[in-house]
Amino acid sequence: MRTRRAHILLPEDLAREIDALAGRRGRSAFLVETAREEVRRRKLLRFLDQDSPAWRKEEHPELAKGAAKWVRKLRQENEGRKGKRARRGSK
Repeated sequence: MRTRRAHILLPEDLAREIDALAGRRGRSAFLVETAREEVRRRKLLRFLDQDSPAWRKEEHPELAKGAAKWVRKLRQENEGRKGKRARRGSK
């Protein structure tokens, strides 16, 4: 992954707290991890503020008869696979 050097200024007290948590040599990694988490959080909040739905019905035809029916079908298929594996193992 390519990196870009960024000169940032931190209040002394914050730099000391970060160093106490991550170590002086771990400061950059700590700040990268913290920034990534915050970017992810803000993107999620922006997404949740949208008025448009997260997905459209036509994009998920498997749910046309209802989510409960689809989940039951998945469970039945899974049980069928488990039974086949058990029968193969007993031979």
